[in-house]
Amino acid sequence: MFELTKELRKIAREAGEAILDIYHNASDFDIQSKADDSPLTIADQKANTIICAGLEALSVQYPIISEENKLMSYEERKNWTHCWMVDPLDGTKEFIKRNGEFTVNIALIQDNEVVMGVVYAPALDEMYWSAKDHGAHALIDGKELELTSSTFTMQDKGLRVVCSRSHLNEGTQAFVDALDSPELVSKGSSLKFLILAKANADVYPRIAPTMEWDTAAAQIILEEAGGEVLQYQTDKKVVYNKEDLLNPFFLARGNVLNS
Repeated sequence: MFELTKELRKIAREAGEAILDIYHNASDFDIQSKADDSPLTIADQKANTIICAGLEALSVQYPIISEENKLMSYEERKNWTHCWMVDPLDGTKEFIKRNGEFTVNIALIQDNEVVMGVVYAPALDEMYWSAKDHGAHALIDGKELELTSSTFTMQDKGLRVVCSRSHLNEGTQAFVDALDSPELVSKGSSLKFLILAKANADVYPRIAPTMEWDTAAAQIILEEAGGEVLQYQTDKKVVYNKEDLLNPFFLARGNVLNS
């Protein structure tokens, strides 16, 4: 099954190239509005078309849940043992700001758990991939790397905490205030998980809404790097293809030692 990540990387790269064509072409920078008023670009739609066509051409066939596709009813979805979870352009706001911190996310869900994921950051030309029990991998600056998250206790001084570029909400601020001299790290999109996987940060509290397609692909990469993604203030993993595709609040972190 790990061989399938090669095909997913090809699909993600092709989608990323289509995104970059628009990213570098102001005349195509057509921003629309979704029902929730979040920005939508033509890049979302083009990348989604490429990804769905690529997945449908694979030797294995699973249904696709994508941010840009019409969602099947839970009555149908609850019987799926496998499905793809896709965000063709995660970090649309970062795309519009042109800071490069946006990604293409493709994950495979099996029995409500993510078992394979590919994340591609087109503007950075960074590729990340993983499958359950196969480690976390990246291709950065032409070099293939195996990723290992940092090891620490939650009582350590100076933990590096990943926060959204916007403002800290009350819950996140309370989490940060409980730590000993934390260092705040800003990052956009699913790259928040990947800097944990690379040991460039330690903890990412998300006490705000996200959707399943925002997190699935990056979750397995962080887990295979030695980290974890837990429902906030519990020891339960974040799971997928739920009736409501809104994620619970969660805490993503590296390898935490018992303290």
